[in-house]
Amino acid sequence: MKLDVRKLGLGLAAPVLAIVVALLLTTLILLAAGDPVLAVWQVLFKAPLPRQMVAILNEATVLYLSAVAVAIGFKMNLFNIGVDGQYRIASFAAAVFAGAHFLPGWLNIIVSIIVAMVTGAVWAGIAGLLKVGRGVSEVIATIMLNYIATYLVAFMLKSAAVKVEGSNATSTRVLAEDSRVPGINLEALLGTGREVYGLVFLSIAIGVAFWFVLNKTRFGFDLRATGQSETAAVASGVNVKRMVVISMLLSGAVAGLVGMPLLFGQDFAYGDTVQAGLGFAGISVALLGRNNPIGMGVAALLWGYLNQLSNGLQIGAGVSDKLVLIIQGIIVLSVVVAYEVVRRAGLRMEQRRVARELAAQAPTQVKEVAA
Repeated sequence: MKLDVRKLGLGLAAPVLAIVVALLLTTLILLAAGDPVLAVWQVLFKAPLPRQMVAILNEATVLYLSAVAVAIGFKMNLFNIGVDGQYRIASFAAAVFAGAHFLPGWLNIIVSIIVAMVTGAVWAGIAGLLKVGRGVSEVIATIMLNYIATYLVAFMLKSAAVKVEGSNATSTRVLAEDSRVPGINLEALLGTGREVYGLVFLSIAIGVAFWFVLNKTRFGFDLRATGQSETAAVASGVNVKRMVVISMLLSGAVAGLVGMPLLFGQDFAYGDTVQAGLGFAGISVALLGRNNPIGMGVAALLWGYLNQLSNGLQIGAGVSDKLVLIIQGIIVLSVVVAYEVVRRAGLRMEQRRVARELAAQAPTQVKEVAA
């Protein structure tokens, strides 16, 4: 297999350019704000502590699921901005079902996860049906559904909440011990008692399934073809409307899984303190990872790394931990711009190569005609 040096160089140029641009822009912002540049980079570039490493893995587990949910839509040229609402309502449904303990142990966990997937799929499917049936933009529909899901769950939580003695927290019934997914203890490896979510394997399985469906099935081909050119997809016999609905259903089903590591591995109930913003973080991770299963995994780890080390900015550098939000935004913008710059550069290089080959063939063709 011949190595394409030019293609490899272009592939490496984009992330390198993005990192350089992000570092430069962040440094300029720090200088403009009068913050200690060196101290900030020392905090953010230091090796994380063992407990932070576990926290990074746990955060990446959740963010990866959110990113895959978004990426399914992106591959279809659909913008599912509603992952936040989809995982909220799915987590609530799963928590209520799991808390009722209709089923024993692992069977209760498995069925609850299926309930979450179905709930997320149905909620996302509303936006899909509105798009194909009424021409409503999925961006507007999913944003509105986010608000509806948030307040609908808050309303239903009042009815499903169980009062805990000595606590003001509002939450569903706490899961029984046999309905909790045990964590993975890495004390022998990292020297910390904190555990990695047991459902980290669910994230890995979803990533593998995403890669397989996208690259090894007819549906995946139709999905990518429709995203690249709807007209060409229609000409080849693809039912675009059906693909839109199925894509939104699949995206919502994966979005329904986002809260499962938290429900079964940490919180053991759904309450008013549920972690928000995971859907929007997933959009950033998907963009940063270029909708690639491995790329999104790396991006999820980077996002978790920045979030965990941001806690030390106030102590170690004397600046606000919100600086990390600025850095994350700059990174995403830098990646988008860098890949576009590299793409255009690659296109120009290809055009010049073709022009040179045509120019080299022209004299030969002229001689053949003259002969």
